Amino acid sequence: MKTLFTATAAIAVLAFAAPISAKIANGTTVSDMTVTDSNGVQHNLSDFKGKRVVLEWTNDGCPYVQKHYNTNNMQTLQKEVTMDGDTVWLSVISSAPGKQGYVSGEGANALTRSRGAEPTAVVLDPSGVMGKTFAAKTTPHMYIIDESGTLVYQGAIDDNSSSRESTVASANNYVRAAMADLDAGRAVANADTAPYGCSVKYP
Repeated sequence: MKTLFTATAAIAVLAFAAPISAKIANGTTVSDMTVTDSNGVQHNLSDFKGKRVVLEWTNDGCPYVQKHYNTNNMQTLQKEVTMDGDTVWLSVISSAPGKQGYVSGEGANALTRSRGAEPTAVVLDPSGVMGKTFAAKTTPHMYIIDESGTLVYQGAIDDNSSSRESTVASANNYVRAAMADLDAGRAVANADTAPYGCSVKYP
């Protein structure tokens, strides 16, 4: 398997790279990426080995994100997958300062409280390093990393790309289906889908 990072120092190098990285292939081992959350706490993705990790790119000003939060779809999914303590959910904000969706740590925490969201942590990525490394294109854009640290799902949250809230109930939720496949010991059936939403507001 390929390794996404072999050293945390690679982050510092990537900070100066403007273009979005090439799409990461499923089956890539994700390791040694240090990120900082809305409370100033640092996390390393490799620290979560042995647990699943769900990454959710988000921007509270995006109508597609609002669709999933106004209907409590995202919050319900967060609670479902983290309930047993074996899954970590990281909401990632890659909006640059001055652009739609940018918030401070305090602002991110206020959003979490006001929306009743329950991510494990909200990662602040104003430089866009994490987003560009994962080639995140939209909000939302979802990724699932399995217990071995391997990327097993990337793409949309569901199969209805409308921004209308009324479409949520009847949509096929790809993230929920992928988690069910993993629970059953199966390969993820729809492992790579086309993400939809607003573009990530990179620097």
